[in-house]
Amino acid sequence: MKLRGANSTEFDPATTSPCVIFMPEGSKTQMGATMRLGSRRTYFHVSGCKSAKLYGNASSVDERHRHRYEVNPDMVPDFEKAGLQFVGKDESGKRMGIVELPSHKFFIGAQFHPEFKSRPGKPSPLFLGLIAAASGQLEPLLQRSNPTTKACSISKVPKLKLYPTGPVNNPLNSLVNGYYPNGTGIHT
Repeated sequence: MKLRGANSTEFDPATTSPCVIFMPEGSKTQMGATMRLGSRRTYFHVSGCKSAKLYGNASSVDERHRHRYEVNPDMVPDFEKAGLQFVGKDESGKRMGIVELPSHKFFIGAQFHPEFKSRPGKPSPLFLGLIAAASGQLEPLLQRSNPTTKACSISKVPKLKLYPTGPVNNPLNSLVNGYYPNGTGIHT
């Protein structure tokens, strides 16, 4: 977009291209109870986007927020002309919740904090998608999305291979007695 001085007003209050701004209803003087905090609903506005597929083709998702700054709504049309796609928004449609770059293998950004609800045995769908993309298995994962479910459940997603040729069985990289760090007997 060639925006000179593009920045967040959090870091440069005088930026000439404020891409991220302080939320209008917030207070810069009173810090208590002035942030967007807790579980909020994000509605998917683009059918077939990667994020929605990762969440089991849900129409919305409830995730936890903790922020005072947001994408500048006045700049959204320019961002979209440049190729970004805001696929998730709040109930008003004015707050951007999830952004994707459709031309990229896996470019997803979220205003919420997916790590707040992620657990080792049940990772956030966005984290699961990142790992699948990094291992070349995103498309099979997206194709296995079940349109009848409301949320992606790791138990409903078929297991993916850790390596294209199968698990690595190298005792030199294992812990004592052939057990591997993740406790599955499969080296990761």
